[in-house]
Amino acid sequence: MLDRVTPVILTYNESANIARTLNSVRWAESVVVLDSGSQDETKQIASGYPNVRWFERTFDTHQAQWEHAVRNTGINSEYVLALDADMEVPAAFVQELRDSFLPGEFAGGDVPFIYSYYGRPLAGSLYPNQIRVFRPSAVTITQVDHTQHFAVAGPVYKFRNRLIHDDRKPLERWVAAQLSYQVLNDDAVMGNGGDSRKGGFKYSLRRAGIMPPLVGLIAYLRSGGPFGGAASARYAYERMVCEGLLAIRLMNGRMKAKEQNVRDSGNN
Repeated sequence: MLDRVTPVILTYNESANIARTLNSVRWAESVVVLDSGSQDETKQIASGYPNVRWFERTFDTHQAQWEHAVRNTGINSEYVLALDADMEVPAAFVQELRDSFLPGEFAGGDVPFIYSYYGRPLAGSLYPNQIRVFRPSAVTITQVDHTQHFAVAGPVYKFRNRLIHDDRKPLERWVAAQLSYQVLNDDAVMGNGGDSRKGGFKYSLRRAGIMPPLVGLIAYLRSGGPFGGAASARYAYERMVCEGLLAIRLMNGRMKAKEQNVRDSGNN
């Protein structure tokens, strides 16, 4: 029954991750990899897997990239399993996919995640469940903040087994990505883009500038606190840095606007 599912993976300079991801989907008859112009060994590594079909497209947004990957790469299977290049598919998830999801004729599957660092799983994380298995004909792909959002029309299966998120790219790549993401998050928080359904209390806290320490504390406790050792501490710092960068952008925007208002008042 697994030939009814095509894993789809987006990549950009993912040589540190892609082999682990592709090893975990060797069971698939066909795997679509859509690359955004990698300059490392991503293509060479992916080409060593006989079930991989390689495509390239210049990146503009996550929404557009996923639309292209799902709609324009010749997928003819009933379902897509949408993966980031730093995700792994454990055997228990594959068994549940085959034995419980596929016989049920669902429109999509709601998937939980294990957040890991170098193979060490956290006790928990702030990473939400996501629709990651879906019928291409039933899915709607939108852009929420800096990333994509999948939604399906029809019955949804809730997976018990989890996908693994374990990003091992260099720290410098991670920081650069966060800087670019916060531009989009800034637009969403200030009402210039994103998904208006995700406004409200969280965005109010972000505009108030109190999210970084709050998120850091919650992330630390959720991931295991002192029992999680360095992995929990790193996760807390990571979440604080993300929110801190966004908070700085928002504060800069407010101060620039205030300065401009003072200048305009002086000119009048």
